[in-house]
Amino acid sequence: MRTKQGSGRAAGSRKGWTIAAIGAAAVVVVGAGVGIATASPWGDPEPSSTSSPGTAATTPGGTDAQSEDFGVGLTPTDRAFAVNPVTTAAVTVTGGTLDAVELVPRTGGTPVAGTLSDDGTRWAATGRLAFDTEYEFSYTARDSAGESRRGTSTFTTVEPANEADSAMYPLDGATVGTGQPLEFTFSEPVTNRDAVEKAITVTSTSGQPGAFYWLSDTKARYRPETFWAPNSTITVESRLFGVDFGNGMIGNGDTTRTVKTHNTRLAVVDNATKTMEVYLDGKLDATFPITLGTEDWPSTEGYMVVMEQYESTRFTAESIGLEPGDPAYYPPTIVNHASRLSNGGAFVHEALPAAQVALGEFNVSHGCIGMSPEGAEYFYDTFATGDVVQILNTDYGPMYVWDGFGDWNVPWDEWVNQP
Repeated sequence: MRTKQGSGRAAGSRKGWTIAAIGAAAVVVVGAGVGIATASPWGDPEPSSTSSPGTAATTPGGTDAQSEDFGVGLTPTDRAFAVNPVTTAAVTVTGGTLDAVELVPRTGGTPVAGTLSDDGTRWAATGRLAFDTEYEFSYTARDSAGESRRGTSTFTTVEPANEADSAMYPLDGATVGTGQPLEFTFSEPVTNRDAVEKAITVTSTSGQPGAFYWLSDTKARYRPETFWAPNSTITVESRLFGVDFGNGMIGNGDTTRTVKTHNTRLAVVDNATKTMEVYLDGKLDATFPITLGTEDWPSTEGYMVVMEQYESTRFTAESIGLEPGDPAYYPPTIVNHASRLSNGGAFVHEALPAAQVALGEFNVSHGCIGMSPEGAEYFYDTFATGDVVQILNTDYGPMYVWDGFGDWNVPWDEWVNQP
């Protein structure tokens, strides 16, 4: 029997400046463009005298003239917008030194921390910028003639409409079976796949390398060549803050998640013998008679992974496209101890009373694995999300990668060489 319904269980500088600035020969991403600042837009000196351009100016400190080689480089440029928050705000002066620099949210808040170089010519932010924030940047510098220079500037970071988020299944802290791939879902289409993959690091205590496989522009899976080692810990570090997903969409956060695997649990279902053999840590633990899908509704071959489980749930024929009057139609039915194997509605479950006579003899289901009440309860209690079921000898090809977790049916060479 097959259905889609039910809900159940399943995942060398000076410090101490409270300021920020932006930098030397400064280059900044502004939307899709690049702005370069080679001289300060705020380079006017304090009005200590009236003098025409190029003439000497006497300062209160007694210098003979203003320095003509003074310059300022800024990152981001004045009034820049859609600035990536990963940008290192900085200011660099030539022909002078910085006295003070400050970068603060324009609406108020804590100044962005930063450091000044030993020679006093460059200040760079050490604190991270925030999304959707207008910053005001100010500095005081002194040119080689001793003249004080002051200036202010503003820029705005990426707005919420251009933020991109990500989620992972299983959830942080989950314990799953050894067949559970890692699934990443992105809030926006990813066109820069290489950049996103490089920003996600997966390590395991078993030392198993793995690879990504993209199901769509918003969904990717990660798995090793063979099942995860039992009783291992998988750590996923996603450093997506500031990563360009493509189309101007910028990742908005960093996360570290851990997932553990429990012992090895494998159910081998053979259509030739109409049995299920359950292996725990490689040893045969139990054998049960089963019934599989008919010729009209055959069960797929290959590996499947338990997705979720229900102590009881409601099956409907409509969920698999059947309408009243169809020869294969069945009325809404409550089914016990059901473990989902596919999005298309394949389950391990307790066969209906009328189907019990078929167990171990012939196939009567709509693609599901029907079991005795004792067998279905044993499977429900013993198996959990991420555990593996292998179906043999149905002659109906493997479950697709997108129909549940059919990932293990994709050959490794094909997985790692996805176009």
